Amino acid sequence: MQYNLDDTIVALSTPPGIGAIGVLRLSGPKAVEIVDSVFEGKKLSEQPSHTAHFGTIKDASGKALDEVVVTLFRAPRSYTREDVVEVSCHGSPYILQQVLQLFIKIGARTARPGEFTLRAFLNGRLDLSQAEAVADLVASDSAAAHQIAMQQMRGGFSREIQKLREELINFASLIELELDFSEEDVEFANRSDLRDLILKIQKLLQVLIQSFQLGNVLKHGVNTVLAGRPNAGKSTLLNALLNEERAIVSDIAGTTRDTIEEILHIQGIAYRLIDTAGIREAADQLEAIGVRKTMEKIGQAAVLVYIFDVIKSSPEEVQSDLEKLVRPGLHLLVVANKMDLNPYTTWEQYRGFRRFRGFRRFSFGIQLDSSECNKPNEHRVFERKALRSRPQSAGRGGGYDCGEQPAL
Repeated sequence: MQYNLDDTIVALSTPPGIGAIGVLRLSGPKAVEIVDSVFEGKKLSEQPSHTAHFGTIKDASGKALDEVVVTLFRAPRSYTREDVVEVSCHGSPYILQQVLQLFIKIGARTARPGEFTLRAFLNGRLDLSQAEAVADLVASDSAAAHQIAMQQMRGGFSREIQKLREELINFASLIELELDFSEEDVEFANRSDLRDLILKIQKLLQVLIQSFQLGNVLKHGVNTVLAGRPNAGKSTLLNALLNEERAIVSDIAGTTRDTIEEILHIQGIAYRLIDTAGIREAADQLEAIGVRKTMEKIGQAAVLVYIFDVIKSSPEEVQSDLEKLVRPGLHLLVVANKMDLNPYTTWEQYRGFRRFRGFRRFSFGIQLDSSECNKPNEHRVFERKALRSRPQSAGRGGGYDCGEQPAL
């Protein structure tokens, strides 16, 4: 796709729809000229950069389209390092469309997706890493994702790479100098320093490779699957974690046939909770489809919360299920449900679960009442009694601490 940097581009910078204001942004060599030709107020071509001006936008017939505030950002002190003009209109979709069409008629071109950031990159305002971070920042929906995107956009990652690049160039020049004077038997590049630099670069690259998965998690959320046999309490747990009746709950096994997904934020990280159909031999075609989707979701999950009914499932049956579900790289959290109906099941009966790779915690003595936990709704998941309990002696059920940190 060809991009002409000599064009002046225009686009709506605020989300479409009705709002208090809507902002149209222009960038390019004729941005100020185009807006100035339809703006009734101060002469924009005579105004300095980083100033705002109130006036009226009028069409070719002199009809007033809207009263606006125009903000000027002159090159190179702008996002794209070109002349940039932002026109703040009233947030009516009709008004915004009329003003946008007026700018296009005068000479602007509709910007392609991401073209403002592309121009910032091509003009040296942002490097590639920072340009990618702009999209991540706009799409961030959690504190952790926002923090990483801001750090990357401010050049933290780029500065580290640039520093190593400069050191490599310096050593390369010294080695080339040695080659030029190879007959003189002179050493310009310290071999020990070069070895240390290579090890430093390898260490940084290893950190970047390992951080890729974490970055994806922070941007897209942790895929957390609630799985188990029918009527184990998966949907009840989901509702308790979300603090709302999101899933239908009944004592009839197999109530959930399809997956139910919701996002919940815990300490700045988004967890994508996925309630699934109960795992068993399907009684009909619809249930078979639901079980198949459950297995697909488990295959894509980062965390598996396996819930079982202590009345109906023996430790051997639970262990057999986990052997079929657990895979390398999957973090496992096992939850024993309905302990109030059978307080005689003990932790010792389930010690074999520790052998599963990825096993993180066994929550013993589940109780979903969170009235004693004085926490904001968004922090209740995994801080609840259900998932942060401590095993105690037989006959007493589980012990809980509302102040502990999340299990994941």
